[in-house]
Amino acid sequence: MCGFTGFTGNLPNREETIQKMMDKIIHRGPDSSGVHSDENVTLGFRRLSIIGLENGSQPMYNEDNSIVIVFNGEIYNYESLKQELIEKGHIFKSEADTEVLVHLYEEKGMDMVNSLRGMFAFVIYDMKKNELYAVRDFFGIKPFYYTKINNQIVFGSEIKSILEYPYFEKKVNQEALENYLSFQYSVLEETFFEGVFKLMPGHYLCFKDGDIKITRYFESKFEPKEAKLQDTIKNVDEVLKESIKMHKVSDVEVGSFLSSGVDSSYVAANFKGDKTFTVGFDYQDYSEIDYAKDLSKEIGIENFNKTITKQEYWDTIEKVQYYMDEPLADPSAIALYFVANLASKHVKVALSGEGADEFFGGYNIYKEPFDISFITILPKPIRKALAKMVSIIPFSFKGKNLFIRASKDVEERFIGNANMFSKKERDSILKSPKSTKEPKDITKPYYDKVKNLDDVTKMQYIDLNLWLVGDILLKADKMSMANSLEVRVPFLDKEVFEVARHIQPDYRVNKQATKYVFRMAAKECLPDSVSSKKKLGFPVPIRVWLREDEYYNKVKQAFLSDASKEYFNTEKIVSYLDQHKQGKADNSRKIWTIYMFLVWHKKFFEEI
Repeated sequence: MCGFTGFTGNLPNREETIQKMMDKIIHRGPDSSGVHSDENVTLGFRRLSIIGLENGSQPMYNEDNSIVIVFNGEIYNYESLKQELIEKGHIFKSEADTEVLVHLYEEKGMDMVNSLRGMFAFVIYDMKKNELYAVRDFFGIKPFYYTKINNQIVFGSEIKSILEYPYFEKKVNQEALENYLSFQYSVLEETFFEGVFKLMPGHYLCFKDGDIKITRYFESKFEPKEAKLQDTIKNVDEVLKESIKMHKVSDVEVGSFLSSGVDSSYVAANFKGDKTFTVGFDYQDYSEIDYAKDLSKEIGIENFNKTITKQEYWDTIEKVQYYMDEPLADPSAIALYFVANLASKHVKVALSGEGADEFFGGYNIYKEPFDISFITILPKPIRKALAKMVSIIPFSFKGKNLFIRASKDVEERFIGNANMFSKKERDSILKSPKSTKEPKDITKPYYDKVKNLDDVTKMQYIDLNLWLVGDILLKADKMSMANSLEVRVPFLDKEVFEVARHIQPDYRVNKQATKYVFRMAAKECLPDSVSSKKKLGFPVPIRVWLREDEYYNKVKQAFLSDASKEYFNTEKIVSYLDQHKQGKADNSRKIWTIYMFLVWHKKFFEEI
């Protein structure tokens, strides 16, 4: 696992510039560094040594030095690919998976991406063709950012490296802010920095003669097929165990994160390692440490754990938002920083359970179509009328929100796992709202691709393409790399998805359970109390803390700052805070969304 950055063109003082850009991502690769620089392209690399410890330094070249690569990630099938390439006459100088990519490009051009199994972002520069290619993996596990300046491309594993390019002008992207307030993460291709873009999962770009051309090479498609339940359970179990085995390929020790959920528990029970890592809080219902210790003992693995104090948590928020590059209002990101930090003291690589919920249907919200089915059987005009009637009742009661949500089709009510501010709400808190887009305008192109599928599969598809990329994988990459730790995600594997995408809907989510068929597979290696456990997430007690004077005042100070006044109607956002403090409403997630933006703004636009 590593980080890279670079730019095209014959920039004056290019060696000095690339060094500054590399220094900004030294946390991604503290073991060594390397540079390629000529009049056409400059590439910088920071290395965290995992495979090919002695001879895997980058940038790396082909036999005649006409092709150069910088690569972040792991190719899990590199050994079989290497053997094929050797049989075709390619000569290898190292044991690293990086060199396989160079020779595979020589052999297949950009068709090479279809042969890969792994997580990756890489840049290949072909000197003979004067073409630069950048690739991002199938599901967006590894990041890639780019911008175009003076007809040249500037890129990196993190945005903060691009900010060091001398001709880059830093501006806040107002449209990104407005949509972030609804989704809680940066959902657009254009990032919070105006003009800087993410390369989306399953895409590669070609830069030549000042032009950028982007090609999609992989698309995650669900194609449910009927099958026997026992056959499906067997297929899921076999492909997951094989993937976990592949994800352990390493020249260094591999550990595993462990929460109380079935996903990480399944990985821990099957990865055949020696160490698991867990964090929690000293609050009832906010710690998974006791569970992790018990399971680790049962399966014969040592558990390392840490109880995060609220002071530690709050003291780390600014650091986390800096490493994140863009605002993220997921409170678990800070907790993830601590578990990565804990693991980094013992191992260089850790396995984690991201992706199981999106592939197999694990989020509790996916049961909503069943919960509201007694209402949705009614014609839509009647549902609308019922919703209007209950909405004017001045007090809350159990089921009120159910009637309101049931009046809407899934395309109207579901934008993903987080839904913070409606457009009307965010327009009321923003000083100068500009975007005319509703949140559903962002999700519509995705819904259009799955319009013939059931509601649960539609929801999974939205999360797979938006929530997973913008929240789950962003924090996994940035928080692990902030601690120079490689995190691998065996659920997010091309072969696993090939099985998962064909699972029929009622084997994924039904009235009994979410992630049904996966839970059945997990019963083979986990106690029933674990395999049937309800999805918990990564609980963080921000709701409690924001009612305490110390943290209420800390957030209020930010809400009344000059930066806040530039973007928000401060009286309105302070009212959210006051209502929460007084116990009149649980506004904790909305408050957190605003506060995380202000913390991020301070780090990137007020301090730097």
